[in-house]
Amino acid sequence: MSVVLTFLVNTIFNLIVGLIVAKFLGPEEYGKFALAIAVMTFGQTLAFEWIRQSAVRFYSERTRREEPKIRATLDAAFAWGALLFIPFTLALALFGPVFSLPRDLFALACAASIANGLFDYQTALVRARFDDRLYIRVIVTKNLLALVMTAGGAWATGSARVALVAGMSSLLGSLLIWRARLADRGAGMKASDPSLVRHYAGYAAPIVAAVVLYQLIPLANRDLAARFFGFAETGRFALAYDLGLRAVMAIGSALDVLLFQIAVRAHDVHGEETARDQVARNIAIVFAILAPACVGIWIVLPSIEVLIVPQAFRGPFAHFLGLMLPGLFCYGLAQFSINAIFQLARKTLPMVAAALSACIADPLFILTLPRGDDASSLAVAQSLAHGVGLIVLIGFASANAPKWPRLRDLALTLVACLGMAALGGSLRALRPGFALMLTQMSLAGAFYILIVAAFDVAGLRSAFLDKLAPAIERLSRKGGLFKLLLPLRLG
Repeated sequence: MSVVLTFLVNTIFNLIVGLIVAKFLGPEEYGKFALAIAVMTFGQTLAFEWIRQSAVRFYSERTRREEPKIRATLDAAFAWGALLFIPFTLALALFGPVFSLPRDLFALACAASIANGLFDYQTALVRARFDDRLYIRVIVTKNLLALVMTAGGAWATGSARVALVAGMSSLLGSLLIWRARLADRGAGMKASDPSLVRHYAGYAAPIVAAVVLYQLIPLANRDLAARFFGFAETGRFALAYDLGLRAVMAIGSALDVLLFQIAVRAHDVHGEETARDQVARNIAIVFAILAPACVGIWIVLPSIEVLIVPQAFRGPFAHFLGLMLPGLFCYGLAQFSINAIFQLARKTLPMVAAALSACIADPLFILTLPRGDDASSLAVAQSLAHGVGLIVLIGFASANAPKWPRLRDLALTLVACLGMAALGGSLRALRPGFALMLTQMSLAGAFYILIVAAFDVAGLRSAFLDKLAPAIERLSRKGGLFKLLLPLRLG
């Protein structure tokens, strides 16, 4: 649970830093910064994501002790990847085709790809061996440095370039501070095994290809927004997407770090059938948490905009994020639940096909939808494209005859979400602010919790009570009210 809490704290810090950067850069300069971040993320995924995925799947505390060649091979792969990445991206930045992003910012974004890739790889290694304390320390250090350096750089200079360099520095600074704890004994470059590289690349290549294709959609749409409407519109479009994506990814990643590892362990210890059962439960859990979260964001969106979004971004922010939320939900559901069916079976090519279908659908929707005076058509096309990707992915999964969650759990989740929307959404026309947001959250949240508690949707009530049981039992020994609660829990 500490890892989940760290994910949430990390997301809050990222949101705070992102909002501060947006405020001090302004829409136009933030548009350049956001497009650079999209290029950075794309380059990182293309070059280094397969190494992170391999670390999550094949590295552990046991292999750290007994098979140091695994860590050595992963480290060597990252080092060689960085060495090859640098000249290629420099040539592209200096002599490649002209992009909307200035060439120097493009080069900085490519350099940031290496820094961000290294940070994500190192934290993936820590997560894979369940070293929660070290993971928390690395993340907290990074966040504190980012708050001072990235937000401070944006405030002091108003420059996207300075903010990007400061962001890189915060990542590398955290790794430098904790470098001794992050290292493995006996995992030097000489201990690496080239045959493992081919094995890991074969496993991760389809997963990375799917992620790269999905990332092409917001990257291309930001570039189109800059070309059609200018960098200021790109900034407004990007801030809405970035904050929405971070919220969805925080929830999904926090669930994934627990649920996927549980499924992997079930597969290794009990076999394929048990793992399939676990994946079905995982899908129900992700759906039962991600769906109300997205509905909740939509309900309080006007208040969120008033309370935390910089003045220059208000109006377009809520409009764009409202259009993007369905697509973000589809993307999160695919990434953190359906994909596990293919990952455990090690048949990941359908993930590429689904992502490719989304990439093809996006420009088709852009060409079909009427273009207005802002980037609304791009936001709608992006959402619809992610919906197409999810439908295609479910189609491929169905062809493999997986175990699906109970229809009852999915139906109850939908009913509960509709109730949330009716209760909280009916108040959206009132004056937005903290009081309204609190009221909406209380009404909608209480209704959803009531449905979950009454019908044990996706087993969430049972899981909560199982976690609560030790505390109830300890307190019951002291007598009083807790002696009355224990039989209720056991019943």
